[in-house]
Order: sequence, then C-alpha cells, then structure tokens
Amino acid sequence: MKHSTIRGAARLVGAAAFATLLAGSALAATPKDTLVVVWAFDDTITMDPAESFEISAGEFMGNSYDRLLRYDVNDPSKLIPDLAKSWTVSPDGKTFTFELRDGAKFASGNPVTSEDVAFSLQRAVILDKTPAFILTQFGLTKDNVKDKVKATGPLTVTLETDKSYAPSFVLNCMTANVAAILDKKLVMSKEQNGDLGYAWLKTNYAGSGPLKIREWRANEILAMERNDNYYGEKSKLARVIYRHVKEAATQRLLLEKGDADIARNLTPQDLDALKANKDIKETGTPKGTVYYISLNQKNPNLAKPEVREAMKWLVDYDAIGDTLIKNIGIVHQNFLPVGLLGASTEKPFKLDVDKAKGLLAKAGLPNGFKVTMDVRTVQPVQGIAEAVQQTAKRAGIDIEIIPGDGKQTLTKYRARTHDMYIGQWGADYWDPHTNADTFARNPDNSDDAKSKPLAWRNAWAIPELTKKADAAALERDTEKRKGMYEEMQAEFRQTSPFVLIYQMNEVAGYRANVENLKIGPTSDATYMFKVTKQ
Repeated sequence: MKHSTIRGAARLVGAAAFATLLAGSALAATPKDTLVVVWAFDDTITMDPAESFEISAGEFMGNSYDRLLRYDVNDPSKLIPDLAKSWTVSPDGKTFTFELRDGAKFASGNPVTSEDVAFSLQRAVILDKTPAFILTQFGLTKDNVKDKVKATGPLTVTLETDKSYAPSFVLNCMTANVAAILDKKLVMSKEQNGDLGYAWLKTNYAGSGPLKIREWRANEILAMERNDNYYGEKSKLARVIYRHVKEAATQRLLLEKGDADIARNLTPQDLDALKANKDIKETGTPKGTVYYISLNQKNPNLAKPEVREAMKWLVDYDAIGDTLIKNIGIVHQNFLPVGLLGASTEKPFKLDVDKAKGLLAKAGLPNGFKVTMDVRTVQPVQGIAEAVQQTAKRAGIDIEIIPGDGKQTLTKYRARTHDMYIGQWGADYWDPHTNADTFARNPDNSDDAKSKPLAWRNAWAIPELTKKADAAALERDTEKRKGMYEEMQAEFRQTSPFVLIYQMNEVAGYRANVENLKIGPTSDATYMFKVTKQ
C-alpha cells in the first residue's frame, strides 16, 4: 500500500513497536492488545473479494468482510445469519429472499443497505474475475445480473437462479468470499474509468467485518485493526498483524522467543519439539483442503491414461504420512475432503514401482521420460515434491523441480503452461459441489474458456463427468446426491490426471496466554477477531 509511512505505522501499534515487528527484532513480548501471527502468505494477490481466490487471502477476507450468511465453524453443515437475519426460498426453488439486519454499518460509518448487497454480488459477476463462477454457475451473467439480483426494499434482497438447485448449495455459496458485502458508496467514490473501484480495492478496504484491513505489503505484512462500527460483538484485540515468514524454523524461533503469538506453518518436527515447552500450546482442525499433484494433459506423455495411473503408484503415501505430514494431515486419495457430503475414504493406491513400470511400458515409455514440476517453496509441499521426485526416478521418470513463490507458481498454473504442479485446494463453501466443480467438471476445454477450474488448468476434457457433476448439484434428495458424489469419486480415482495425496489437518502453535484460537474448516473461517490474550 502507498500509505506505509511511520505515521501510518504509529496508528497501528506505535512507531517503535511496529518498526521492531517488521524488522523481526526481539521484543520482550508482543503488545497486550495486539496479536502477531507469523505465516507464509506469499500467495496473496489482492484485497478485493471479487478477485481474491487464494488460501491466505481467504482468511483476511473472512475476518474483515461480512456476507449474507456464514456457516457454524463447530458444525459446518449449519448456516447462521450474518448480515441477513433471515432468508426464504420460493416454492419453485429459484428465488431466494434475504432480510437484512437493521442498523449494521460499514467501517466507514455508512449504513449497510440492500443496495450494497445487490451491488456487491452484481459487481463480482460483472468484473468476472477468477472466483466469479461461484455466482455465475446459477445463471447470472453481466447482462442479466441486475435483473436477477435486486434490492426489493431498504433491507430486502432477492436472488433469482436459472434452475431449481439444491437450496443448501445456493445458500452455502453465499458464505463464500466472492459474496462479501462491499460499501457501495465508498467503492464507487474511488471508481476510475468505469472499473467499479477495482484498481483502488486491490490494496484498500471497504467492508463491515469485525476487523478492518489497515495495511498490506505483499510478502511482508498484513495489518488489521478493530472495527468499532461492527454490528456484533467487538474484537477484544485492537489489532492483528500477520508477518510473512516463510521458513518454519524461523516461525518456531519467533514463537519461542515471544516475538510472535501464533505460528502457522510449523513442521511435524517443530510441533514435536514444542510439546515440552510449557509456554506453547497447539490447536488443529481437519480442513476442507486437499493436497494433490496434477498432470497437464497438454503434455503428450502425461496425457496417456497409463501414465496418469502410473504416477498414482509412484507415491510413497505411507512414508509421507508418517513423516512429512505427521500431525498436519491424513493420507487421502479423493477430491472430496472428509466432512463434506459423499466424501469417500477409499485409498486404493500405494507405492508399487513394478506396477508403475508395467503401465509405462504399456504406454510405450518403458524407459520413462523427463518432465518438470512447479513447486511452491514452502513445507510440506517442497518435501513431498522431492519425495515423489525420488520414487518416480525408480520407474525412469526424471522430474525436474522448478521452485517459486506462491504467486509465481499459481500464475503459471492458471495459464496452464506447467507440466506437473503440486498444490492445495481449499473448499470455497461447505457443499460437495465446491470441489466437484473444480476437480470433476470442465464445460469448455478451450484456451479461452470462460470457466477455468482445476480440470481446465490441466486440460482434462471430461464432458460425461461434467454432466454428472451438474446433475448432482440439482439433486434435492440428500441420499441420492451423496451416492452421486461417491460414484464420481470412484471414476475420478481411476481416470483423472490428479494424484490426491492428503487432507490437511491445519495445526497452529501459540503462546499460552492466547485464548479462543480455533482453526476454521475452510480458509475464511479462522476468526482472529474472536481471539483474546491474557
């Protein structure tokens, strides 16, 4: 951000303390009213909810922006009111009406109205950035969105869908970051050349959430402070400061010294070592996040069905489970994480080099081949990539690892110019379609496709599987819908260019004086505004 002067810093924590925090120098302790979190968030690209689609940015949005509803972090299958105090669905299942709570205000002091809600959803569709599909999948387009999403009263908003979807599916999508509610008056005052405030909001804030974003400097700092205009219970902390620290060992050291209150990327070895420290505690939550290796089908070798299967037999899942992801994940070979409707726990693959060699010979590649893998240089991703590099070599597949930070690897991946890629996918909302839509659905495999899910990124053309995913989204009978997802996962395991490795159990280490820290099931549900310090 432009306003990163000492004067701005002084408003956050006091100039001296702020400068010390940024420099990483030792502090006797973090300020009592300030929470300092060390985390690798080099994937963050923007502060605009209509564009933000990265894991770490999801957490920033979840703490700073309200939406119509949220899910209960203790039971994600339950929806709870946020800016909407109530909602109804028409008998034909196509019109959703939301009644807003009265008296809510944005951080600017402007009142939250139905016009703000309609504007926010319309803007996301019109800008049509990466996460817009969460809304456009309901038939919303640039041309019709102002007719389909309307303020029908000062505190009433209606949303009209093109088909009668499972109501829980539509409502869960309203909890996603792309459905965050913006301060229309503030955003439009910053508009340039009809951009709906897009240029300004990349590095600024226009929300009503419990914390407001004060400053973001890429790969360095994200600072938030209490929003005293928040409609609900106010944050006990005056501010939350995230420091970008990539190395787990450095995070552990800062936590042990008291320079940080919470560390987010600790390795299994760090966590084991910290167990003896009475000043440090741990908390963890199984996440709606899966880690995988994907194979770009534009590469002629990787496009061979036998090669896709061979790669699944060239991962030492047990060794990875016992070492690299010990305490922070469980081996999982399906695109739906456990916890979502229909998630499978089948694990048919294990390390079998001979089987892989047989498949490679059948593919006409008995001597293997050379290929590259783009890898974000954080753990455990880097360690897993190196482990797979070693086991694949035993079958003759020579993998060259291309390291990069989160933005570099993601940008290349989204342009589908990679060979292999190792990464993670976190659920955007708590419904199985969130993952089916990206792993098992690709309505248009052309380079200029409008929808660009993970299947598209890997050039995997799947018209029949896409039809099955579409049908499951429309099924209103829960048991039937569950069976449809189980069937899709079975097909996916056998044929997909995705090697699913594990489901994340996100663990954080924190100082003993920190209370009420709970890692959320999705990236936008780790609520730092609920944390307190003694």
